[in-house]
Parts: sequence; structure tokens; C-alpha cells
Amino acid sequence: MRVSRRGQVDPFIVMDVMEAARAAESAGRNIVHMEVGQPGTPAPAAARAALTVAMGQGALGYTVALGMPELRAGIAALYRRWYGIDLDPARVVVTPGSSGAFLLAFTALFEAGDRVGLGEPGYPSYRQILRALSLEPVGVATSDANRLQPVPADLAGVDMAGIIVASPGNPSGTMLSRAALGALIAHCAARDIAFVSDEIYHGLHYGAPAVSALEISDEVYVINSFSKYFSMTGWRIGWMVVPQDHVRLIERLAQNMFICPPHASQVAALAALDCIGELEANRAVYAENRRLMLEGLPKAGFTRIAPPDGAFYIYADVSDLTDDSLAFCAEILEGAGVAVTPGLDFDPRRGARTLRFSYARATAEIAEGLARLQAFMAVRAKL
Repeated sequence: MRVSRRGQVDPFIVMDVMEAARAAESAGRNIVHMEVGQPGTPAPAAARAALTVAMGQGALGYTVALGMPELRAGIAALYRRWYGIDLDPARVVVTPGSSGAFLLAFTALFEAGDRVGLGEPGYPSYRQILRALSLEPVGVATSDANRLQPVPADLAGVDMAGIIVASPGNPSGTMLSRAALGALIAHCAARDIAFVSDEIYHGLHYGAPAVSALEISDEVYVINSFSKYFSMTGWRIGWMVVPQDHVRLIERLAQNMFICPPHASQVAALAALDCIGELEANRAVYAENRRLMLEGLPKAGFTRIAPPDGAFYIYADVSDLTDDSLAFCAEILEGAGVAVTPGLDFDPRRGARTLRFSYARATAEIAEGLARLQAFMAVRAKL
């Protein structure tokens, strides 16, 4: 049967690494997982309890396309708590994960063939979703000097209809300051470049909190999710905030693309919003894991790293160790029993010389992974 050109997207390499790790575990090996950005904790207890109650009370059929009104109001209240923003719940759109939000945003904002910028290194699925929608991803190479975040000078002379920015970033964990984010938004506004802010790692910070694009402008699309801070990856529930005059546009698309977000996940998400103590305890674990990683990775020979401001990743320049990050990851999995992600997922041009380490798991697992990496790299250095 025929296939479309736009369907020929690249694999999500981290998922291939996960499969290789699963195969090793099926063969009886113990693998430490530093490859995937998935919290090791379950959804908050109150979220799971709320779903149990709801399942006993009704059918959990379709909701309205934009999401349960009480969940949209709860998300708006979160913006008041986190950023001091008085957000109209009508601008909140609940989505099937952030991936669903990207599909809606890119379809609403761009025509087929439009060029859309994204910082490199960056989340690989941006590029593939754009291609699948007949859009052209335009990689914007970021620099160590700017902590792997784009700045207006990087966009000079680049023809684009929009740009996607993530702060904290994946894979870097670095954040844009209020001034830096404001400068990017102003640059784009002056040139009619649509600004999409991926804020999925907000809440996971280890110093000053991240700045939301909504603190600077209402003429932006903001995308977030319950996956990371709220530990609800597999529930596939996220949201977006759009300008008031885009709500009906998004609603029509959502009605036809998804009908509605998963009802069960919406029930759990509403309860999760109030689980502050449990979620902050999770963040304290990530902070300790981050400390261990920043201390332990250099002991293993991974010395070229930028301390992350947020999220739960460390991105390492390993050009002194390899020029084939994919093969290096396979070597580490086989020799150390630790799964890590090659930088090729995040930067097609420079990623062969970088690795991403995730520290989203339990602290004991992170400590074990670091010990294995140190032992493996010590032996490798002697070869």
C-alpha cells in the first residue's frame, strides 16, 4: 500500500533506547534507566483516589472538547499561584498530552510549507510533528555562551512563520531569564512570527522559578502538561493557553481531531492540582538527584556539562570521548547496564558528540547508575 512522504519521519531515538533496555531486562539483566524523561513516581495519591471514586459513579463518557470547565478553572488558578497571573479559564484548552497541544497549535497557526524555527538542541518530536503536518522545521543552532537557549541574534535573517521555545529546555534543563524571554517575544512580535512556549517542565526548578511567556504577552501560545511536575506521563493529559480570539479556532480543531481529552485523566488531573505537598516532595528528590549527578558525572569522565536550572536532565558534551553518540550509548548499555540517550535525538548536526542523562528516577537508582558509569568509564579509559 502507498505511504505519504510526510509520514516518513525519523524515529524517536530515546524510545529505541528504551526498547533496547527492555530487551536487556527481558534477558535477565538489571538496567539503570537514565534515558527517559519519565518520573519514577506515580500520579499523586489523591488523583488516583479521585479516579477510583469517579469510576464508581458514572460512565466517564465524552466531555466538551475544550475540557472539563472545573479543570480549566483549576489550571487558571495554578497560573495565579505560580506566576501571579489572573488568567481567564476560557483561554485554557485541555489536550491529550502536550503532543495533542502541539498538533492543535501547529495546525491553527501555520499553512502547509511554512517554516517553523526550533532551537537545537531541542525536543525531537517538534521536528517530526512539523514534518508530518507538511511544515518545514528550521533548526536554530544555540551556543554554550547562551546556555543552549536561542537569542534574537540567532534568528537574524532566518525566514520563519513561527518559533518554538522551551524553558526549561529538553535536553539542557537551562532556562531563559525574564529579560531574555521578553527579548525573544518582542523580536517575534515585530516580525509577525508566532511564538509557541513549551513550559512542560515548569514547577521543576532548583533556584528561581521559570518565567511563563504569559507574564510577558497574551499574544503567545503556551503549552504545558501534567506529565512531568505532576508525575502523570502515561495519563496523556496536558493543556494550552491561547489568545482569546483563537479559542473558537482551537475548539473546532479539537472537536474534530480528538473529540475530547480522556475523561478519566481529566478527573485525576483536577485532583492532582491540589497535591502540593506530594509534588514538592518529588521535586526535592530531583534536587538531590541533580546534586548527585553534578558531583558524580565528572568523576566518570563526563566533565563538559552545563548545570541545569530545571527539568531533570543533564546534557553532556562528549566530543573528547566519541564522535558517535549512538554507538557510545549502546556501549554504555552493554558494558555498564545503564541506559542513556544519544544527542542525535536533540541535535541532528552536533548530537553525535553529546549525551543526555535523566535523573528522574529514585535516588538509589541514580546513585547506582553513577557508580556503574564510573566503574565502566575507568575500565574504558585504560583500553
